[in-house]
Amino acid sequence: MSTKLINGLHHVTAIAGSVKNNVRFYTEILGLRFVKKTINYDSPDTWHLYYGDKAGNPGTALTFFPFRGISRGRAGNRSMSSVLFSIGENSVEFWRKRFRTFQINYRGPFKRFNEEYLTLEDFDGMSIELIANSQDERVGWETPGISAEHSIKGFYSVELSYGSFDPSLDFLLQHMNHKILENTGDRVRLYSGECKPGHFVDLLSLPASPNQLPGAGTVHHLAFQTNDEQSQQEIRNHLIQGGFSASPVMDRQYFRSIYFREPGGVLFEVATSGPGFTVDEGLENLGSSLRLPHWLENQREEIASMLEPLE
Repeated sequence: MSTKLINGLHHVTAIAGSVKNNVRFYTEILGLRFVKKTINYDSPDTWHLYYGDKAGNPGTALTFFPFRGISRGRAGNRSMSSVLFSIGENSVEFWRKRFRTFQINYRGPFKRFNEEYLTLEDFDGMSIELIANSQDERVGWETPGISAEHSIKGFYSVELSYGSFDPSLDFLLQHMNHKILENTGDRVRLYSGECKPGHFVDLLSLPASPNQLPGAGTVHHLAFQTNDEQSQQEIRNHLIQGGFSASPVMDRQYFRSIYFREPGGVLFEVATSGPGFTVDEGLENLGSSLRLPHWLENQREEIASMLEPLE
């Protein structure tokens, strides 16, 4: 497989409980932009909410399926266990003060790989880290109370947890264009495409930890970025020839997707970079109204009536 078919992270999709708490945490507290208000195409009575930078660019998009009344899950092995966001190298104290103001429990700052970071959880218990660094040149979404200097720029990395990460490490190296950046024995950091924030993946070996229990506050799948449908098809062919089971290409309106499970049990997606979130909404109006795929547009009234109210 050609060496640059995988180009960093695309998005992360997680499960939430209360839709209102989810919107409040990621927009009002973390300051991400609400870039798309649509539905779970496989379950149209459920929201699919997208947060990110100004345009929801690949490598910044965190998305949620909120299920009203769902019980809280538990992070653990055979799953993506934590979302690592990128912030400016001088922004740690800003975020400590902000979390205290909003009465959000956090821990740190700690040090890892010569970087400073804070840890916290969202309202559903999903683990989040803010990683301070000087390498990220992306510009975050500026909101009242959060200047561009201190805003979240996008993903820094993601953490995948296993009893032993060896099969998954081999898969990412052999089949997903990843290279090793750091290895401490129980944590290995990889990158794909370029060696910079938004392209990292951290694998953790946690032999004593239980497996993930799905529910609110857990990650559903992790999506990697590829340039276009041609490179996506090349990846799919490579996986099938290697004996892995990859789904047919699926139209997600804002990108095309294939899905498969890697040897450690985590659901992976490879998504195209485009066409992006402005395909059905202007840049300045992103996230302002319910958007449906064209094949469900004739059911708009019925679908809207089933969704949990969202102001």
